[in-house]
Amino acid sequence: MISIVIPTYNEEKVIGKTIKSLKKGMGNISYEIIVADGRSTDATRQIVKKEGATVVMLKIKKNISTGKNYGASFAKGEYIAFLDADITIKHPEAFFNKALKHFEDDPDLTGLGCSIRVLPELETRSDFFFRTMYNVFNTVLNNYLQFGTGAGEFQMVKRTSFEKVGGFNENLVAGEDNDFFFRLAKIGHTRFDPSLVVYEIGRRAHQVGWIRLYLQWLFNGISVLMFKKSPYKNWDPIR
Repeated sequence: MISIVIPTYNEEKVIGKTIKSLKKGMGNISYEIIVADGRSTDATRQIVKKEGATVVMLKIKKNISTGKNYGASFAKGEYIAFLDADITIKHPEAFFNKALKHFEDDPDLTGLGCSIRVLPELETRSDFFFRTMYNVFNTVLNNYLQFGTGAGEFQMVKRTSFEKVGGFNENLVAGEDNDFFFRLAKIGHTRFDPSLVVYEIGRRAHQVGWIRLYLQWLFNGISVLMFKKSPYKNWDPIR
């Protein structure tokens, strides 16, 4: 079974669509959806319950790493897939069947990532260019250089691997996805499949701009890699 874990905080605008699209398209795949909510003040939890997914609420709102770890603590599946709340997977059954095959074909695979795109109806030329660069970057580092890097929009892992590395680093307010795959690559190896695609709405890049966002990612990535801490005290949500 695949446990799909989605951390949320005030995601009433997108979470319903995400859950609906998954439930409609999972077909014969055994799965569960766990939404780990960081004490939202909007209708997020009510929408999740209405859509028939499991919702668990954090005792204290901290950061996205805490939400991911808390959601995973309720997971029953052999595999855990972490998704952002605004993610759309166009053909979930085919997507996850192919993802599962990677793990079945490679016993040493600890983590799987995929291409991230902005929804076609929202995508700008800048979105296409910068997302292409980012997808190529992650593919090369994971598949050829054996250096684990991750994109938090989608990360799928073996439950045993998740437990072995101790999950996400809850001291990181940002960059937890890269740090997680970096540690997974030390106990096996990670892979990016560019033919698998998930779609986001691009809200952070559209608000702060791609160049500024890339610089933030770079600055944060270097700090996490070298000093095991994020230079940011907060990573403000954009809704």
